[in-house]
Amino acid sequence: MKSAIKTKSLTKLIPFSSSFCAISLFIFISILFFTTSKIVTINIGSSLLQPTESDPTNVNHLVFGIASSGKSWPNRKKYAKLWWNKNMKGCVFVDNLPPEENDNNLNSDDSVPQICVSEDTSKFNYTYRPGGLRSAIRVARVVKETAELNHSDVRWYVFGDDDTIFFPENLVKTLSKYDHRLWYYVGAYSENYEGSQTFGFGMAFGGGGFALSASLANVLAKVFDSCIERYSHLYGSDARVFSCIAELGVGLTYEPGFHQVDLRGNVFGLLAAHPLSPLLSLHHPDITDAIFPNMTNSKSLQHLFEAAYVDSQRMLQQTVCYDRRFSRTISVSWGYAVQVFQSNVLLPDVLRVQETFKPWKEKHVMAGIYTFSKRELHHDPCKRPKIFYLDNVSSGKDGIISNYTKSFYNCSNDKTSSKNLEVIKVVTNNLDLDSKQTPRRQCCDVLDSNSGQLMEIAIRECKYEELIYMH
Repeated sequence: MKSAIKTKSLTKLIPFSSSFCAISLFIFISILFFTTSKIVTINIGSSLLQPTESDPTNVNHLVFGIASSGKSWPNRKKYAKLWWNKNMKGCVFVDNLPPEENDNNLNSDDSVPQICVSEDTSKFNYTYRPGGLRSAIRVARVVKETAELNHSDVRWYVFGDDDTIFFPENLVKTLSKYDHRLWYYVGAYSENYEGSQTFGFGMAFGGGGFALSASLANVLAKVFDSCIERYSHLYGSDARVFSCIAELGVGLTYEPGFHQVDLRGNVFGLLAAHPLSPLLSLHHPDITDAIFPNMTNSKSLQHLFEAAYVDSQRMLQQTVCYDRRFSRTISVSWGYAVQVFQSNVLLPDVLRVQETFKPWKEKHVMAGIYTFSKRELHHDPCKRPKIFYLDNVSSGKDGIISNYTKSFYNCSNDKTSSKNLEVIKVVTNNLDLDSKQTPRRQCCDVLDSNSGQLMEIAIRECKYEELIYMH
């Protein structure tokens, strides 16, 4: 009897155990399958976050939004002609059409961006007083209206004023460091400490230009009008853009190649000591002096672009070499100027910005305080470096050759070894910066010469452990 009972119990147990094993096996396989699927999905997703080398960013992936007005555009479109080409995408936004524009010739000039008339902003409040301009609302909305142009294959939106001068090839190189599918707000604060402190070091100043990744710009465009209602008390357009981007939780990615140029007068010192970063923009050409002597502002900028067309990435890149034979220090700001110091000047001192300019607000309590390291202009002209400005530049089988001629030197008692020096010839190769690596300053050599009127310099990559100093 007991044996029968045991047999019966085992008979019941065996199907139950089989069912349990089958269910357990099914659950295990399901977990393994779904876990594997998730892992595969994550791997695919993460690989998509990195731009592929086979599809690099180019200027056709950029859309420009330029803020202007019907009154200022006729006088300032000359600046856009310096850097714009007909294959670019974007608009210059005006409050109304300039007088010379009409239906017959509107947007017929492909040497500048096409004109777009801004939308009406009368419904938005502007309460900043005193001295504010409610056009700041219209200018701020250029961000939204540019994104809503619905261009295809856009990776970056770039914004600036009608007197912002961009260097598009360098913009492409710089923005290629970042993944446009993520949220990026790229720009720079002002050189003027008071301005940056007032408006915030986290704000990209609009005159210097800034860039938004397409993914961020498209989201910002959807929420922008509701956001700026909270900021009627702010002064400018860039403060409104910054505030709304901040509400989305995004901070500034600082790129020192954007230049607001909140300075007056001679900006030689700023340009001659450019950061170790591609030149992305300049601003305020109507307020600063011409950057080359004996030229108008427009002509001097055209002259600068003659070098940019040959080697854009090397523009203003500062290279310092030492001439031990005559105890001279030579600073090359490529495509612009060469300075010859008649002494051994340590590299960190050469890299400081020489204060050749005047502050934005001369009577302000913080006038003369900047967001960069500076050195004062020596009161004795004879103790200042000799300056040689770009004369011409060419590219050929022997590399890129640029020649710099001596500027007027206000010193009647010049007894230095450079007193007869008239021309400096600089030889380089095309600079192609690696966007994945922090730039390293290049080195240069003063070549032997039998002429006291000519100095030849060769720029090259520094050796692995090479130091830049007076050997």
